[in-house]
Amino acid sequence: MTRSFPKAQVVVYPGSNCDRDALWALKYVGFDAEFIGIHDHIDADLVILPGGFSYGDYLRVGAVAAREPIASEIKDFVNRGGLVIGICNGFQILIEMRLLSGALLQNSTGKFICKVVELEVSDITTPFTNYFIKGERILLPIAHGFGRYVKTDELKTNVVFRYTEDVNGSDEFIAGVSNNDKNVIGLMPHPERSIERLICSDDGLRVFLSAFNYIKLKKTQEDQKANAKVGV
Repeated sequence: MTRSFPKAQVVVYPGSNCDRDALWALKYVGFDAEFIGIHDHIDADLVILPGGFSYGDYLRVGAVAAREPIASEIKDFVNRGGLVIGICNGFQILIEMRLLSGALLQNSTGKFICKVVELEVSDITTPFTNYFIKGERILLPIAHGFGRYVKTDELKTNVVFRYTEDVNGSDEFIAGVSNNDKNVIGLMPHPERSIERLICSDDGLRVFLSAFNYIKLKKTQEDQKANAKVGV
């Protein structure tokens, strides 16, 4: 039996500091949302790896978090078609887990960058971007020291968001990518910090609305198929 209402879980690592923002954004759009730890099990439709400094980034950013017990849960969840969003440090963790292509290196300036930036939406065919218009420009905040995206040859790079100017030295101004199946997305900007115009813009809200309605529609279709089989 499918869960009747979209549920989301936010993985909290030692050093996460955007977990509450992510939980608030999820609940704001209607998700049944909760925190889970590195030893917990995934029971959700959507999982978020939040921003922050997992394990203080004392080794390689995201490297330690990518090797915690929850990592195998996340990989199994992705293989089953589950939706995953990695934001900032969460993006770095997904890269370290090899669930997304590329690498994230220190900003070309060598400095931590914290400001609102303009992005262009490159792909609206993912479950996380169906509330956008291809090519439209949006505003989201960034806060990172190691956000310079570098393309690699191992996997195809599916670009979802691009900066409209050179922010941190990223190849082709890339700010966010997805996997080939498009059920995993990683981005350096923070949509969870941009759900109300009062604090920046509400452009980030549509990332969560997209996922919520994608899941809700999918559940409705599954229920209709199940009812048809039993002749309801």
